[in-house]
Amino acid sequence: MATPQSATSHARTIPVFHLFALPVLLINIGVAVAALWRTPTLASGWALLVAAALFIGVLMGRVQALTAQDRLIRLEETLRLQRVLPAGQQADIAALTRYQFVALRFASDEELPELVRRVRAGEFAKPIDIKKAIRNWRPDHLRV
Repeated sequence: MATPQSATSHARTIPVFHLFALPVLLINIGVAVAALWRTPTLASGWALLVAAALFIGVLMGRVQALTAQDRLIRLEETLRLQRVLPAGQQADIAALTRYQFVALRFASDEELPELVRRVRAGEFAKPIDIKKAIRNWRPDHLRV
């Protein structure tokens, strides 16, 4: 059974990525820097370059997956907002930012119109502020 989510407990940690792959790749960069410092050769320089490229490549893979997820969230939430918002608020949909869409996805249909009004009024400085204002949390267990 999935655990309940809230503004403080919804972040997802992927152990194999966050606790294994990234730390190992960062350590690998440190080892390559130390090898280049001790023995400044073309091979040790190349090892550092490859270590950095591997780290950046893995990190960019994660960023691209999250960007694709955010695009899907924007589409899903646009469709939901078109269904839920009253006619007078429909124009607000196009003015929402990527991060506002991502934060609003956790709000129930009932509280969504009021939250969108508050977002458009500038009441929230950051997406986490939107999440904290949600009273009836809709969990999202299919995050990347």
